[in-house]
Amino acid sequence: MGPCLDRSWFDRDAPVVAPDLLGKLLHVELAGIQCTGRIVETEAYMPDDPASHTFNGQTNRNAVMFGPPGHLYVYLSYGIHQCANVVTGPVGSGQAVLIRAIEPVGGLDVMEARRGLSGRELSNGPGKLCRALGLTAGHDGLDLVASQTIWISDDGAKPEKTLVGPRVGISKGVETPWRFRSVSR
Repeated sequence: MGPCLDRSWFDRDAPVVAPDLLGKLLHVELAGIQCTGRIVETEAYMPDDPASHTFNGQTNRNAVMFGPPGHLYVYLSYGIHQCANVVTGPVGSGQAVLIRAIEPVGGLDVMEARRGLSGRELSNGPGKLCRALGLTAGHDGLDLVASQTIWISDDGAKPEKTLVGPRVGISKGVETPWRFRSVSR
């Protein structure tokens, strides 16, 4: 499983943390059931980025992004999908990394039951992975460093290759190359 990432690991700018999250393990233990996924796709968001939730300053919705690094920022997208982000950088900076996709490595049967399907489509999008892992808006603000239920660990795995390109699913700042994907050969 590897050690849990500490607060200082997250206390770096989002475009630096985003590619470093590739290969890390996201663990979610709810009601005694643990599901784990290897992070294979991320996107970075900074406060001066027009696509960021913090571009226009702090609000009740995005307040977690201005807090300490290593916390979970969960929001509802299009009124349908939960999306999970990891807060990065120093307190007050308003930045985070969206976890876009995971590859299940533990609790596959539970993830399949939550999603009602199996295969490639199980967790290859931010809303899909949240549903598969059971992440909800109720987890917004959770401390990934101190939590006994949701955390990120490093077992030493590294992507064979990382693709870098423009982010998807946004209408502003599309050209910014802050989308990072693990590719296996």
